[in-house]
Amino acid sequence: MIMTKNPPQADVKQKQPFHLDKEAIRAAAKKVDNGAVTEGYRGNRQEVIAMLNDALATELLCVMRYKRHYYTAKGLENEPIKAEFLQHAQEEQSHADKIAERIVQLNGEPDFNPSTLSQRSHAQYDESSDIKDMIRSNLIEERVAIEAYRQMIERIGDDDPTTRHMLVQIMAQEEEHADDMTDLLGL
Repeated sequence: MIMTKNPPQADVKQKQPFHLDKEAIRAAAKKVDNGAVTEGYRGNRQEVIAMLNDALATELLCVMRYKRHYYTAKGLENEPIKAEFLQHAQEEQSHADKIAERIVQLNGEPDFNPSTLSQRSHAQYDESSDIKDMIRSNLIEERVAIEAYRQMIERIGDDDPTTRHMLVQIMAQEEEHADDMTDLLGL
């Protein structure tokens, strides 16, 4: 083995230590009229609010569908399924609440207008009376919600990490709902 006095130096880039820009932070903090939206927000706020309002309509319609199924499913043998419908309705309401809250944080207005709710929703309402049809309908609409959230998450990317994080959490619960409906159908 040959030893050299001065071995070649690896091309190592020196990283500068990270420091917050305190002046920019203080300047952003003074613009209180913008609420939670600082100048560092990179998302298209109006587009995100529009997407969230459509998601809000979807969640509200899902609450109504699950509630209808809960109240109209008949038979003692269907009590566990009814309980699942009620739990899902409550969780969908929680999603709607989170979405409405985020819309307000982005300086938007949540759209609860009942006359346009079904047109803005990604999901559909269902009036089935057969328990298997109810379950199948809920499975289909959970899959619709999952795909809608996937597309929104992809569109938002890293431009709005708070909204993205919320949507990822909601989508995970929608996947659980779909799995529950799949189990109930015995698929």
